[in-house]
Amino acid sequence: MPDIPTSNSSHLHRLPNQRWQIYAPQPQQAEHFAREIGLSPLLAQVLINRGIDTLTEVQGFVEPESLVLPQPMDEFPDLAVSVKLLREAIAKGNKIAICGDYDADGMTSTALLLRALRALGAKVDYAIPSRMREGYGINDRIVEEFHSEGVALILTVDNGIAALGPVKRARELGVQVIITDHHDLPPQLPPADAILNPKLIAESSPYRGLAGVGVAYVLAISLAQSLQKVGGLVNPLLELFTLGTIADLAPLTGVNRRWVKRGLRLLPHSQLAGIQALIQVAGVHPGSAETPLIPNFKLKGGHGGTAPTTQNSLKPEDIGFRLGPRINAVGRLADPQIVIELLTTDDRDLALQRAMECEQINQRRQELCIEIEEEAIAWCEESSLNLQQERVLVVVRPGWHHGVIGIVASRLVERYGVPVFIGTFEGGHGGTAEGGHGGTAEGGHGGTAEGGHGGTAEGGHGGTAPTDAPSQIVRGSARGIPEFNVFDGLNFCADLLTKFGGHKAAGGFSMPAENLAKFRSQLAVFANQCLQPEHLKPLVSVDVQADLSEINLELYRQIDALEPCGIENKAPVFWTPNVCITEQKIVGKGNHLKLTASQTGKVPASLQGIAWRWGEYFPLPRLVDIAYRLRENSFNGKISVQLELLGVRLANGEADSRQFVSGKAEFDFSDRTYACSLSRSGDRTELRIRNSVGLVLAVSPGQTTGLLGNSRENAREVDLSKPFFYSLIQAAKNALGI
Repeated sequence: MPDIPTSNSSHLHRLPNQRWQIYAPQPQQAEHFAREIGLSPLLAQVLINRGIDTLTEVQGFVEPESLVLPQPMDEFPDLAVSVKLLREAIAKGNKIAICGDYDADGMTSTALLLRALRALGAKVDYAIPSRMREGYGINDRIVEEFHSEGVALILTVDNGIAALGPVKRARELGVQVIITDHHDLPPQLPPADAILNPKLIAESSPYRGLAGVGVAYVLAISLAQSLQKVGGLVNPLLELFTLGTIADLAPLTGVNRRWVKRGLRLLPHSQLAGIQALIQVAGVHPGSAETPLIPNFKLKGGHGGTAPTTQNSLKPEDIGFRLGPRINAVGRLADPQIVIELLTTDDRDLALQRAMECEQINQRRQELCIEIEEEAIAWCEESSLNLQQERVLVVVRPGWHHGVIGIVASRLVERYGVPVFIGTFEGGHGGTAEGGHGGTAEGGHGGTAEGGHGGTAEGGHGGTAPTDAPSQIVRGSARGIPEFNVFDGLNFCADLLTKFGGHKAAGGFSMPAENLAKFRSQLAVFANQCLQPEHLKPLVSVDVQADLSEINLELYRQIDALEPCGIENKAPVFWTPNVCITEQKIVGKGNHLKLTASQTGKVPASLQGIAWRWGEYFPLPRLVDIAYRLRENSFNGKISVQLELLGVRLANGEADSRQFVSGKAEFDFSDRTYACSLSRSGDRTELRIRNSVGLVLAVSPGQTTGLLGNSRENAREVDLSKPFFYSLIQAAKNALGI
């Protein structure tokens, strides 16, 4: 192994381009929660960070089954009508047809309703539009084809809320339509017979965060209950619900949290041949049985006892990074029928055959992502880009597969810290807008969650610029950063686009190739309106500081109390300052960095860690601050806790000695002039920022609060995470060149 340099000089090391945001610690409340519920104070702080302020809220969060939920019939205005229409169609023997989608949410929704309706005696078939030829959502061709086949009732899943024209056409042909969808509402709703969409119900409703598969699940169970044929249906449908909800990056709050927690326990012992086969080919190994979630869990005031145990339960990352990508890859590169057969067959041989096809297609998807990412990075490095000036990256090259460029866009956002609009040239046909939904965590080890709800959709807020289809078009995907609204950016360029759609985090577009240069410059104008230089670094959101001596299996198992973790309930992120990297090396085909992190102090500790796709940062400096999640590592039958690095920066002491020589500087911020300097305070270096009337803000490295006043005696504490102070500090650092 190469020697590890002992110097932290910045010219010797290339570190990830990141900005850290650390939650303000609330030690008194965290200690109170910890005493009351038997959790580590570290995890009690995480609960506080998630907006959980009372013991009652803790109870509902840790034990979602204890919550009393309203009945779906009382929440969804058209649910009773939908059930009535389906019951009548089944009773009359009328043909029902499902129009699905080609992402994991759409395919699991389609499979769920096919299974349910067939079990309830319906005559049912399905269709999914071609991703490459037609794009997202029900269209006139599908409507007319259904009508010619004698379909009396069309049921959309994970699409349809923006399909004004096709739904009108169906009604003209005398075909009934039920829309089940979860995307944002358009200005005008389609004239369907019934619409089920959580965006139509109260924001406070526990059903508000349902993905498309969640709406399908509610409809299927409500129909089965009305027919008194629920027996044997709930668990298989719950498995499909869990698979689609996590793969779609739906928020794991409300009913999603409750039902996903149930489904994760069912999946290792799945009743569905296809899921069994998918788990087998993906190499997913459920956790050990009878592992206590919280060894001494208790709640005062009558809520005593022990937390439930997890018996071979899967975790959301097993779906997000292993099962979901294998399903989504099919929708990106091949025929969705492969997945529908996988999830609806009871034939184990056919299930294994289809699962192997998913595996092979996903391997091809991974290869394409690597190829396109490498080509995109090479183009960026060779081009004279000034991202600090343009504040957005637009990269369009020929020959790229449109089905995977959204994944590459997410990886480029990680790398460059700016919004990314990536596209490829296509001939003739009109293109598809993306971004209304969908998405999954992609990329095997350490892939990125594919951009908010990143899939392929012109739904959600979609928009269309009326332009004749050119001989050659650019068809692309976009991924944003927290301060940049992708849909608003596309709307700003609507006059240049043939089609576009999406939401805040992700989107898609198509345009005449000759508009590319104007699109690039116009998008840069928009980016400069909403982004400041300090925004152009990927954000690492950190929960709580921990010593390495506090990281152990007991803490890792306590995290199960916070599961399922995912969107809007992210897995805890810890950080530890002044860590010594004692060993490091490159491992695996994915250019990963394996390391050993050590910390001296009252209780010396040393832990192994992995940083996915960080090979380009090898070797890391010897002394650093690290931000990380925890993961379980099993080797030779021994289970241990491993760090999964998310962030690294120069350690305070080393950074101080380098920064102290930067001297003093003046800078303008918010129409005022400030002076800043680095000064010693005891054994530490402080950043001090002085305004024109003599008030000084003193900031110590690694702290989330600072002192503001004319002198240290009369200074008051201020929260440095507030936007004004955060931006002021970044401006001062830029002025000092640190």
